[in-house]
Parts: sequence; C-alpha cells; structure tokens
Amino acid sequence: MRVLLVEDENSLGKEIKKFLEGESFLCDWATSFAEASEDIAINPYDFILLDLGLPDGDGLDLMEEIQENQKESSIIILTARSEINDKVEGLERGADDYLSKPFSLLELKARMQAISRRKGGWNSNSLEIGNFHLDLNAKTIQFENQDIPLTAKEYKLLHFMSINKGRVLNRFQLAEHLWGDHLDDDHQSNYIDVHIKNIRKKLGEFAPTDWLQTVRGLGYKIQK
Repeated sequence: MRVLLVEDENSLGKEIKKFLEGESFLCDWATSFAEASEDIAINPYDFILLDLGLPDGDGLDLMEEIQENQKESSIIILTARSEINDKVEGLERGADDYLSKPFSLLELKARMQAISRRKGGWNSNSLEIGNFHLDLNAKTIQFENQDIPLTAKEYKLLHFMSINKGRVLNRFQLAEHLWGDHLDDDHQSNYIDVHIKNIRKKLGEFAPTDWLQTVRGLGYKIQK
C-alpha cells in the first residue's frame, strides 16, 4: 500500500515514515501544502495522513484536491488542534478518521487497518496471491497447507510486493525495503533479480507464478 504523509514537523515526520516503511508501506512524505498538492495531483495513494497545521496553508483546504484527484484514498487527519469544529469539518469534507497529537504509532496502524477492513482491502492475518497463502503472523507461505521454504529476505520481498499488488516496484524501492539503503550499482541490482528468480523457482514447483511479472525497464509487480 502507498501512503502520503503530510507533516511539517521534521522529527515526527521521520518517525512516522520510518514506522510505516517498517510495516511494508510505500511512504511519500510532504512537508508543505504546496508539496502535498503536487503529490496528490500526480501519484495514486491508498492512504493520506494529513496534518492540518501546515506552514503555507491549512490542511483542510487540501481536502477538495484530495476528493478530486484521490477518490479511492482513505484519509486520516493528524492534528494538534483541540477544537471539535476542525475535526467535524474534516470528517464532513471526506476524512475517514482523525488522530489527535500526540498519538501512538500502533494506534495509527490499527486505525488504518480498521478503515481498510471496512473497505475490504486489508486482512491483517493473511494474504492470497495466485494459489498461495501468506500467513502474516507465522511469516510463512503455503500451497494447499504445505509450507514452502523461503529465506527471510525472499519472504520479506514477496510480502512487500503482495501488499502493493498492481503497482510496479523498481529495484530501488525493493532494495530499500530489504536493506534500508538505495542501490548504487549494477552488482547490488542483481541481488533483487536473484531473489525474484529464486522465489519463482521455489513457488513454481507447486503452481504457476505468472502473477509475478517483470515490467521491462521498470521493475516488478504482482498482478491484481
């Protein structure tokens, strides 16, 4: 899932972004009204986490742009404002929920899960891809109740791609998720290709893996 975090407070923004990426989200971070407006116009998001108190505008005024360009996005307002009117106005403009600062990151995740479950997009315990079943608690993948032995990196890569079904993920994004840094040469790039090859080989012994696609010149994706 892809998230846009709109938050101008540097330390909080870093903390939320790090947490979400650790939970296998793709997270873009905008620190101003103008930057958020540009991201909203260009990129599709599953969630938008919206701070109201931005340095160059009111977060509530972004709601109209979100409704116009991000009809499928779920919106959670993050606010230090105590006035109930601001919260009510945000919900009336289309927000799905709000969190008052300070808040727990685990609570943020729980709110996101609850919203996504209501919309039918998130089962917190398992994922189905092709004929395979990912058990998110046990961190295993199965075919007809038979465990398939993947390495920790292979499972992490497959899980990350699974929760971003339908999105092309380039090698930079995949490597950053696995190792926490960016690719800087072709040698490192090959590690991603090797992991994908091994996943296809191991799963292919049980059932077709044509849902795991190579997008030439761009990266990889799991087809919806």
